[in-house]
Amino acid sequence: MLKNSGIFRGAVLCAGILLSSAAPFASSLSVLAQTPAAAPAASRQIGTVKATAGNSLTLTTDAGQEVVVSVADGARILQLAPGSTDLKTAQTIALTDIAAGDRVLVSGKAGDGGVGLTASRVILMKSSEIAQKHEAEQGDWQKRGTGGIVSAVDAGAGSIVLSVGAKKLTVTTSSATKFRRYAGDSVKFEDAKPGTLAQIEVGDQLRVRGAKSDDGSSMQAEEVVSGSFKNLAGLIGTVDTAGGTLTLKDLSTKKTVMVKITDNSSLKALPPQAAARFAARAKGGAAAGGGAQSGGQGSGGEGERAEGRSAGADLSQLVSRLPSQTVADLKAGDAVMIVASQPDPNGHVTCVTLLSGVEPILAATPNGGPALTLSPWSLGGSDSSAQ
Repeated sequence: MLKNSGIFRGAVLCAGILLSSAAPFASSLSVLAQTPAAAPAASRQIGTVKATAGNSLTLTTDAGQEVVVSVADGARILQLAPGSTDLKTAQTIALTDIAAGDRVLVSGKAGDGGVGLTASRVILMKSSEIAQKHEAEQGDWQKRGTGGIVSAVDAGAGSIVLSVGAKKLTVTTSSATKFRRYAGDSVKFEDAKPGTLAQIEVGDQLRVRGAKSDDGSSMQAEEVVSGSFKNLAGLIGTVDTAGGTLTLKDLSTKKTVMVKITDNSSLKALPPQAAARFAARAKGGAAAGGGAQSGGQGSGGEGERAEGRSAGADLSQLVSRLPSQTVADLKAGDAVMIVASQPDPNGHVTCVTLLSGVEPILAATPNGGPALTLSPWSLGGSDSSAQ
């Protein structure tokens, strides 16, 4: 039954990449902030402009604090293209070019008592340019991105083997490949941190963007985003609304798991009509898979296998648009799929995303048939070439 959560798991991670904020581009300011040679002043702040007035900026920092920045006469004000970390490419602009919503890195002298900051330099990334860059990146992830579950890693060769549905994809990395790693309890792309190949393990969820070979069996990776999450599917045992916890009888292990719900947890509900449709198509795909394993004499054939793959792709597209729930909407006996953090020392997990209303889907493939694991990362047709 654990395999039944494959499409949901992939949809959540894919949505984390494609529907997130523009953090990957604005993060280049963070790189500059950590470079001593780039910021010799005594104090620096990075964040989003909340308001402008005369020669001052009100900044909401990435730590959530509000800082008033006075821009000194003669201060250098530079505009940097999203994604760039080279100040040689920056253009000199006027203070009046800065607007609310823009991302800035300010450096200068802290005020008395550490309150406020007088900036001698401001580095700007326009929110409009970040949005444009983000849209272009999103389109490229959809066009040249694919993903699946890591089945093998060869650190020496710099290669990763992905299970993409029923197929295998060999991912080749190089010194130019960018790695990002999801935080343990989040699939928000802005929470992903710079990573390495060494962090990737068998069983991880991974998405990769790059150029595929002509036969589609391999890919040269330009960017890799990975994460290690626990995937649960089962029936809710108890719900503690006040405490923000629930217990789940995992249908795969038959064990009861304590699941913590936080403010960052995303609770979604699948409408009954959609659940019935996905269940019917998944059941057909599972039957076709069984037929293929016995020599292709099953009742389904390629049409049903395609239907099963389509079910995975459609659900991936649907996840981000599903209505949200609260803990109070859940009750004992509900069938749910959960993407969660890895267990803590007490065996408890933190919910990243919960999808309810999935009883027909789980019942359609009680043995964890392959239909629901096909196209697990598809969003907007991005994986169609992998089928």
